[in-house]
Amino acid sequence: MNTHQRNIQASVDPVRLDRLAEVAVKVGLRLERGQDLFLTAPVVALPLVRRIVEHAYRAGAGLVTPIFSDEEITLSRFRNAPEESFDRAPGWLYDGVAKAFSANTARLAIVGDNPMLLSNEDAGKVARANKANSVAYQPALEKIAGFDINWNIVAYPGASWARQVFPDDSEEVAVAKLADAIFAASRVDGDDPIGAWAAHNAALKKRTEWLNGKRFKALHYSGPGTDLTIGLADGHEWQGGASSAKNGITCNPNIPTEEVFTTPHARRVEGHVASTKPLSYQGTLIDKIAVRFEEGRIVEAKAARGEAVLAKVLDTDEGARRLGEVALVPHSSPISASGILFFNTLFDENASCHIALGQCYSKCFLGGASLTPDEIAAQGGNKSLIHIDWMIGSDKIDIDGIAGDGSRIPVFRKGEWA
Repeated sequence: MNTHQRNIQASVDPVRLDRLAEVAVKVGLRLERGQDLFLTAPVVALPLVRRIVEHAYRAGAGLVTPIFSDEEITLSRFRNAPEESFDRAPGWLYDGVAKAFSANTARLAIVGDNPMLLSNEDAGKVARANKANSVAYQPALEKIAGFDINWNIVAYPGASWARQVFPDDSEEVAVAKLADAIFAASRVDGDDPIGAWAAHNAALKKRTEWLNGKRFKALHYSGPGTDLTIGLADGHEWQGGASSAKNGITCNPNIPTEEVFTTPHARRVEGHVASTKPLSYQGTLIDKIAVRFEEGRIVEAKAARGEAVLAKVLDTDEGARRLGEVALVPHSSPISASGILFFNTLFDENASCHIALGQCYSKCFLGGASLTPDEIAAQGGNKSLIHIDWMIGSDKIDIDGIAGDGSRIPVFRKGEWA
């Protein structure tokens, strides 16, 4: 490690980094004694990985298996690999991961690379590689989407990501700023992060209980560029914060999280909607998205930036043009209040109400753990190789819940809970 790298690492407070690792294991995963852990991370996140592994073993982990990625290695493929490389993916690895999940191995992912890493690479190669990877990963993704196991995602302030978020600052200052933002959003900047998460989960639970008690059949969104009715799946259930996986472990899949979410009906979405924040997707910034739905399917789609990439995403498969998730986040959320565009969906989706194209979550159905894929589809759940969240909320958006008798109840007014 050279002097510059040591200075970069010194920009990240080790006390709060250790708290984040502890929260990832004790709140995010709630790892059980004897349970194995499969972990993925960029090499720049090694300081956080080491702390997570330490906390995991202290919690009684059976075996922790980390796999690392590297930005330079990723770029080398796109710049040097033969053409046929981009239609391949390590299916053998993902088959093994799916087998591990079937054996109750927990899953933890650390994000930290430059979200715009592939922005200057061939868009066709990027799309092909993403599709090949999505197809190969499907056996493992089904275990995650089905919430078979406890899983969690956290973030580390990689230098290239920090430069993207704070381009006007020196690298050391940018990393320090991004670290502070991550720690604040992840609720580890106080002396009792475990307690802070318990209180936050309780608040989110109150929201889900209210929504589940109302049993709305649809939500209606209105605001600039938006007049959208999202039908909710039959037997849908709102979730938020901590929830129980099929293996019986209650975990927080996303750290941070500010959302409550459920499954829309894939065939009952009508109207038009405009994005309120840019979507960073596989190295491309897709901005000012505007789409129109008929009978649940996107029939028109435009974007001021990244429209060609958006079109490729929508053509991934039949389910890519339909919704798999609808989430409610107040405009006053801490991530929104920070005013930072993270270029990372883990954070940006928690600044705003959002919807997701593609795969639904079976846990967002009453009795979802016992439903078959055919039963989920019959109740309106969507199936796809993708799951991509994009933001549609702001302080100008109103949302009404539509009851079974057609009556309306205010849910959001000017971006806040009503």
